[in-house]
Amino acid sequence: MDEQRTPVTVHVYCRVEVLVTDPTAVTGQAIADLRAADIDWSAEEDDLETAVEDLRSDVVTALASVVDISRLGDGVPGVEFRGGLCWAEEGPARDPFPVEGR
Repeated sequence: MDEQRTPVTVHVYCRVEVLVTDPTAVTGQAIADLRAADIDWSAEEDDLETAVEDLRSDVVTALASVVDISRLGDGVPGVEFRGGLCWAEEGPARDPFPVEGR
């Protein structure tokens, strides 16, 4: 293997559809993750309990908070996750990346 190759930055675009069959489990995981996070709440606009209530009241926000896109390249040799953006929306799918031939 040639270790002298220059790394290449690649952007991977994905759209994933999920069916939330247990909103309580999703919000429970999001709340547990939030409580376990090392957040300096004095530097935030809200507090822990306000953030918890936001997650309880919005399963879409809760789901977006627990999806871990950093694992996208797990097990792929020669790939290092550098960052990304993940969000969730309710309703019909948007088509921001039209596919030719459809």
